[in-house]
Amino acid sequence: MNEVPRIKGWQCIGCGKVEAPQPCIGVCQDRLVELVDAANYDLALERIRALEALLNRVVLITPRAGEWERSYRLLQRQAREALGKQ
Repeated sequence: MNEVPRIKGWQCIGCGKVEAPQPCIGVCQDRLVELVDAANYDLALERIRALEALLNRVVLITPRAGEWERSYRLLQRQAREALGKQ
């Protein structure tokens, strides 16, 4: 998964206003953007990676004859852990 570029700026602790001053080259246009807190983004990315790893196991693993139920139960447990539902 590609990393999302991060913009460093200042956020007011009162109103929440965000600024990220940069040198202007004379072609600036302001537009509405949506930003997320980097810590929340990192947590989401960590969860996505854990779920992708679980999906890779589902796709790549073939249980031995007679072992499908044990494999299924193990994958269920790992999925609960990845989702935080123990």
